[in-house]
Amino acid sequence: MKRALVTGITGQDGLYLSELLLEKGYEVYGLIRGQNNPKADLVRSVVPDVRLLTGDITDLSSLIRALSTAQPDEVYNLGAVSFVAYSWENARLTSDVTGLGVLNVLEATRLHAGPDLSKVRFYQASSSEMFGKVQDVPQRESTLLWPRSPYGVAKVYGHYMTINYRESYGMHASSGILFNHESPRRGPEFVTRKITQAVARISLGLQDSVALGNLDAKRDWGFAGDYVEAMWLMLQQEKADDYVVATGETHSIREFLEIAFAHVGIEDWQHLVTQDPRFFRPAEVDLLIGDPTKAREQLGWQPKVGFEDLVRMMVDSDLAEQRKTSGR
Repeated sequence: MKRALVTGITGQDGLYLSELLLEKGYEVYGLIRGQNNPKADLVRSVVPDVRLLTGDITDLSSLIRALSTAQPDEVYNLGAVSFVAYSWENARLTSDVTGLGVLNVLEATRLHAGPDLSKVRFYQASSSEMFGKVQDVPQRESTLLWPRSPYGVAKVYGHYMTINYRESYGMHASSGILFNHESPRRGPEFVTRKITQAVARISLGLQDSVALGNLDAKRDWGFAGDYVEAMWLMLQQEKADDYVVATGETHSIREFLEIAFAHVGIEDWQHLVTQDPRFFRPAEVDLLIGDPTKAREQLGWQPKVGFEDLVRMMVDSDLAEQRKTSGR
């Protein structure tokens, strides 16, 4: 039985990845921050077979203890301060967790593996936000990184540190450069979930409108449940490498709104959406679209859920949740 340790297990990726690994017969350990983490109950309800360990990716000693307990064959580092807008307000914390946290997990894994570094395979969750001021369209593994947020800068640090450990120590360390991936498990602070939650509430008469930022920003959106399969596939390869994981399609926030509102029967939605300067980024990333050719050809991976189906899935989930909590 293979064993895996997952940091960031309380996020959407951690939950979907845990489900996938458990289905494949893994023994899964999840690192959770703080003894009274409010999301611990969520993990226990969604993936009750995961064994939770207390630790923090900013604390090397706690990582070493977690690795000693889990004795993993694979380590998936998904832990990060992952809300981009928040990173301008807390650049130092974002750098410590999203950047230096990667170094800590890599170093703890290296120390745990000892002389046989091949015995533990490592996955780093890199991000399309690293491309920022894009230099190629579409973006691929060789595209110059030009981050436009403290979050993106921290992710670049973690990405290159992963490459450095692979090249310096011979670790089986891979990075997945994941483009935007969403799901009903996405946090409500993210724009996609903010939209689907608002659309559900507006359709039920629980909310009048929703305030957003740049409606013309374009992203390459996929389903998180599909993307975690690519993570797993990377660690099954003989050689470690870096892969762009994306759909190869781009859509605007405006398109997302159109599909979401149409799904609840609202065609004329413009008056229900306001633009608030508070939600504009200090430095915007206007167009992100990935080239997943390498992942498709070398991993045999491709997304299964299309953009429109993803939006409708999220709206349906929020409708069910809002009906349950409001009684409507």
